[in-house]
Amino acid sequence: MELTISQVTKMYGVTPRTLRYYEKKGLICPIRREDYAYRVYDENALRRLRLIIVLRKLRISSKQIAIILQDEDQLETLQILRDNILELDGEIKSLNTVRYVLKEFAAQLEENIGKKVKTDFLGNKALIEAANAIALPETTFDKTAFKENTKTEKSDGISLRQAETKGTVISMQELNSAGRVNIKNLNVRIVQLPPFTAASYHYIGENPEEKAGEVMSEFVRKSRLYEIKPDSRMFGFNRPNPGVLENGLHGYEDWVTIPDDMEVPAPLTKKRFDGGQFAVMAIPFPEFERWDDFIKWAENNEFYEPDYSKEELTGEKGRFEEHYNWVWAAHNNWEADDNSDSGVSGIDLYIPVKKKGK
Repeated sequence: MELTISQVTKMYGVTPRTLRYYEKKGLICPIRREDYAYRVYDENALRRLRLIIVLRKLRISSKQIAIILQDEDQLETLQILRDNILELDGEIKSLNTVRYVLKEFAAQLEENIGKKVKTDFLGNKALIEAANAIALPETTFDKTAFKENTKTEKSDGISLRQAETKGTVISMQELNSAGRVNIKNLNVRIVQLPPFTAASYHYIGENPEEKAGEVMSEFVRKSRLYEIKPDSRMFGFNRPNPGVLENGLHGYEDWVTIPDDMEVPAPLTKKRFDGGQFAVMAIPFPEFERWDDFIKWAENNEFYEPDYSKEELTGEKGRFEEHYNWVWAAHNNWEADDNSDSGVSGIDLYIPVKKKGK
């Protein structure tokens, strides 16, 4: 089986940009056919992609996945899994603490309501101390309700143990549910972007983010923009959308803010943005799949709703991204890179919003 990038994005629910990032890092290797003008993904590439998707849902970082895919004796893989388990143990303990205290508060409240007594939560020192405690008594699990099947399955250099609960193999749907984010708990802020003038460059073709970025980086260095405008910011968005054209190509546009009176050389163009109100959410690079959760947040928020009437940013319905410190890094010729490999790089996602009823 061989699929185009458009077919892969639809079948596996990953963005074209995420696919290109995996290719750049050598995690998957598409091929070219003489009768195709663009690359295709064969069964080997698709198999590796399926493994990557599963590992990402298990919160394994892209950097760790690169190690796993090249780990012949699987010793590093084992250490990575153990390290991630330790991190999860800490999260589980914290969540058990929250659950414990909430249950105790609820039980106290229920008892006092029955007695028609007003509950003074702060008066219960034991519960307050429990809420402040680092650790609580270990939760007891019914071990008979969970059994492990020791059957292992080799896949791209890693043994995937099939865990079974009451004899039923964990499905991809259950794995998706485990990794699903509660959209109510997303860390979203509302900001007012001021008006600005931008230098713009739009590219349609293979690896459009990189191509547009290269042109914009050259402009930043040659114009010494960072010295002229040290607070310059970089925004990017898909254009056209939904992101992949019928011929398998993809378009992306970069904007870099500039002084109002600054002229820009061809092939760049000068544009004016009128500003507006946006919901903003930070994501680690390159977790672009979090766009889905953010869009659901905007569409189901109690106080705000998407305001897709804006036409200043001609990406998909006015949604776009801001890359941290991009102009500074470009000014320094990327010698101090964006730390994407270390997992500390970040991007802000923007959705135009307005208060409901306005």
